[in-house]
Amino acid sequence: MHRPDHPAPPPDAYLRTLLLALLAGGLLTALKLPLGWMLGAMLATAWLGWRDAAAVPEVVRPAGLVVLGLGLGQTFTAPVAAAVAASLPAILAGGMLSLVAGLAVAPLYRRIAGTDARTAYYAAIPGGIVTMAVLAQRAGAAVPAVTMAQTIRMAVVVLTFPPLVAVFAAGGRDAGFSAALPPFAWGGATLLLVGGTLVALAGARAGLANAAMLAPCLLAMGLSGQGLLPSSIPRWMVDAAQVAMGASLGLRLTPQALGAGPRRLALAGLVSALAVALLLAALGLALGRFAGLPPVAVVLGLAPGGMPEMAVTAKALELAVPLVLGFHLVRTVLCNLLVGPLWRAAVALRVAR
Repeated sequence: MHRPDHPAPPPDAYLRTLLLALLAGGLLTALKLPLGWMLGAMLATAWLGWRDAAAVPEVVRPAGLVVLGLGLGQTFTAPVAAAVAASLPAILAGGMLSLVAGLAVAPLYRRIAGTDARTAYYAAIPGGIVTMAVLAQRAGAAVPAVTMAQTIRMAVVVLTFPPLVAVFAAGGRDAGFSAALPPFAWGGATLLLVGGTLVALAGARAGLANAAMLAPCLLAMGLSGQGLLPSSIPRWMVDAAQVAMGASLGLRLTPQALGAGPRRLALAGLVSALAVALLLAALGLALGRFAGLPPVAVVLGLAPGGMPEMAVTAKALELAVPLVLGFHLVRTVLCNLLVGPLWRAAVALRVAR
């Protein structure tokens, strides 16, 4: 994965990145750090990237997302799917709270960054990096500032939430969201991987957002719900997906990826990321207690990180994975549908000026 206006990196750059990502991921995992494989790969790749010495094949992230999607979808047995459906009111409320939290933090970002209100709004809303960049471009906001803020927020959440949530992880486990999975079988797992790849390609062709993860996830959900899952996705495959995702995320933290810009933009991104994370953590605890759901899992469901990163965190910590995934799926849909109308409503009500 490299910029099109740069020459292709030498083969040894790919090998160097892979070896250092595995070494760092293995070290953090051995130290019992939650999400060690992903965090180690991310930090190692970012370190190399700052020296213009990192290289990750473009296929790595989508391949990791296919595995992760299958691993998450397999947890949606019929009883678990029913439990998630019963929690839909709380999940919808969580999605709306996420958008409102971004709107509330936007003035703080604007004050520090010195941008216009529109750019501050799109920079502060906790959506996906690509999604918010596209929406910002459509709305006429400053895309580089929005991309930098969203990337910094992603890195802050990925670095801080797993270790903090791990301290209280026992409070996020709930038998109602746990599934008994079939044993691992090489033949069945191979069929799942091939099927997941095919539906991911079909989903991307059809324009499905985040098709590499969502399409395989939907496939595994359907098979699991009908009791037709031919194999489980083992932990070591999910760990490999963590390395793939971490290395790809690390490339987004380099000066080349973030782009040159005033330091105050980076400071605004950091401060607003911490602010929205704290606000949503408090709201998640309150919503979990009010709705009778495991509060720690709801906090992770409202965490302003990316859906793949937060879902794999839930998987690694053995939290209520389907519930966490449900929160992030709904927020993704609401971001695409409501970010623009919410901005226009805020302007009309003079909330954003």
